[in-house]
Order: sequence, then C-alpha cells, then structure tokens
Amino acid sequence: MSIEIKVPNLPESVSEATVSTWYKKAGDAVKRDENLVDLETDKVVLEVPAPADGVLKEVRFATGATVGAGDVVGIVEEGATASAPAAAPAVAAATPRPAAATPKPAAVPAPAAAEAGADEEADGQGPAIRKLLKEMGVSAADVKGTGKGGRLTREDVLAFANNQTAGKPTAPAAQAPAAIVVPAGPREEQRVPMTRIRQRIAERLVEAQATAAMLTTFNEVDLKAVSDLRARYKESFEKTHGVKLGFMSFFVRAAVEALKKFPAVNASIDGTDVIYHGYYDVGIAVSTERGLVVPVLRDADTLSFADIEKGIAALGVKARANKLTMADLTGGTFSITNGGVFGSLMSTPILNPPQGAILGMHGINPRPVVVDGEIVVRPMMYLALTYDHRLIDGRESVLFLRTIKELLEDPARLLLQL
Repeated sequence: MSIEIKVPNLPESVSEATVSTWYKKAGDAVKRDENLVDLETDKVVLEVPAPADGVLKEVRFATGATVGAGDVVGIVEEGATASAPAAAPAVAAATPRPAAATPKPAAVPAPAAAEAGADEEADGQGPAIRKLLKEMGVSAADVKGTGKGGRLTREDVLAFANNQTAGKPTAPAAQAPAAIVVPAGPREEQRVPMTRIRQRIAERLVEAQATAAMLTTFNEVDLKAVSDLRARYKESFEKTHGVKLGFMSFFVRAAVEALKKFPAVNASIDGTDVIYHGYYDVGIAVSTERGLVVPVLRDADTLSFADIEKGIAALGVKARANKLTMADLTGGTFSITNGGVFGSLMSTPILNPPQGAILGMHGINPRPVVVDGEIVVRPMMYLALTYDHRLIDGRESVLFLRTIKELLEDPARLLLQL
C-alpha cells in the first residue's frame, strides 16, 4: 500500500519551509518513525518520519525546494523490500509548486550540486561542469572523474587544468609580452542563497536596530572570587550533580537578582504599553552551524546552580542537533550572550526583540588592577549591557550592570540573595 509523506503543520506565523536534507533516496528501505527528511523553516528544523516500514518509492521535492503544510514530499510503499540500485539519479527532480513569488534557487553549493547530479543531462555532466570545461578549454574525455558513478567534479576539472598549465613548455623570454601576467589559478566565487533561518536572523537584527533606541553601557568584573570558588568545588560539584560548574550559572543567578532590583530591565514594550514580567525566562545565545539561536531557560529564579548548568547544556545539545522547538525559542524576558568563548574582548550585543535588554559576556583575561591601593593581576572580564533607551534609563542600566559586578565579585551574596 502506498502512503503519502506529507509536510506537517508548520509553526504559527510560518507559511513555508525548505527541504533541507533527504536521508534516504528513492528505492531505499525505511523503518517506521525513522527520520526521512529535514524541513527548514525560518525558526526551527522539522523532522518528517517514515509512516511505516517499507521502501521509499518516490521523492517529489528535491533538496532546496519550497513546500507548504500538507504538501506530499514523497511516497512510501508499505511492506515492500528494497531492490537493486538503479542507474537513475538518487533524488527526483523537484516538482514545481505553484506560488505567487518567483521560485528561489535551491540552496546547494556548486560543487555539491555537481556531485549529486541534480542537473544532469544526456552527457552525464551538470551544466556547471560543462561550463567550467568550456572556460578552461578542457575535454571531459581527458579528465578522470572522482564523483559518484565516475562523474566529474569541479575539483577534478580545476586540478586537470592546473596540471596542464604547469606542464606546458615556457616560451623564450624574448618572445613573451612584458605586460602579460598569467594568474596562478582561477578566482572562484560562489553564490549561495541564504537559509531561511539566516534570513530570519538578518530580518530580526535589522528590525531591532530600526525600532529600538539601543544604547550600550560597559563595566568590568574581577572574577577571582568566582574562579577560586569553582576551583575549590568543581570536582565535588560534578560528582554530586553530574554536570560541570561553569561561569554561566553564576552570571544567570547574578542577572536574575539584578532583574529583581530593576524590573524595567526585565520588561518589554508592546505598542504604547510597558509589560513588566513577574517571571524570569532568560535566553541563552547559542552559536550553531546554521546561525545564532536563543533558546530560553524558563523560571531561572527558581533554579539551583546545578539546574542552570544542566538546563544550558541540554539547550546547547538540542540547538546543535537542530532539535529546538518553537516553545524553546519563544517568551524570553532577558538574554545573555557569551562572546568570550570565541575570544571576544568587548562588543555591543544587539537586542533580541521584544526584550528590553541583553547582557554581553566576554573573554576572561589576566590584567593589572588596583586593589586596596596595590597593583595586582586579576582575571578580568568586560561586561556590556545593551538596552532599549525608550524603556530603560541610563541610571537603571548602569546600576543594573554594577549590581551584577558586585554579586560576582562577592558570590556569597548570590547565596544569601543580598
């Protein structure tokens, strides 16, 4: 029995998705609930599982195609067994889907498209390879292909052309025109469409700059007390709770205590109203291969240090595995971003609308500072607070950041909530 594989209901406010990755090709055996294809929206990646055991009979939308809720992306023949591989391409050509806008090109880099054979014609080579062969003055018959089924890749053609150039005899110096410069190799460019998530990130960044009155204030914090505390208890903490004691739990706890003292920093603007949130859902920025995402740590004020570390670790794993849901990404009241993990010394983070503020952490570096009239070397970090000046005054932002500094330089105050 043939069973249709349909695009599931998309998240609210999302009308389309892009076919990101097929994990099976037509003719492959599949198992019920096995992930067949990833669909990328501008917010999350959706997995579409196999509806039954059998064989993937048909793929109707290739990688890069645009689909909507309810579209049939493939067919599974229930109970069938896989047959010997055929000579047909692994992925069927994308079925055109009616749309008001002009269809966008598939988000596949040129080398990958050549190897996949997505644009093959009668001569067995894709248009990009045929064009490159013509530009380089090379015959396809002279080049040994390393791609699937012996097909040529871009690298095969370029390597052959460079070897041919290197092997040609050099003309006598007297006959060579003095003004001619021979390039060492081709100057390559690739034009690749943005992923839906990268487009959404770009839109939100521009939106934040266009709608909010963003201003950033800075301070620095001496992390010796926190570093000493971590060094003293890190082994017993990990043994007891099964998770490492990092810096993020201290910053989250310090931020929550500061938010309690300055509720405007935990607020947001909705039209002409200010919404003061009586809870503390802290967004934690996570960098992934697909772009920056900000999953939310719910009710951070109720969490222990161990709960915070476990929560952040779990969100990071989900983010990098493309398993975040809409519930993970919505509803934050304040955000923290840590550029220090990449070596950042100082930056001005951009707001995550509709939130009114975001805390930027940076690298921890030993620097000379004055303590009790003496110059000593301490592990120092620059802090940055970007805030919406429509909602938060300069006094509140400065005192908020100073409160975080004071709590981190005397972490016993976090435990005593002072």
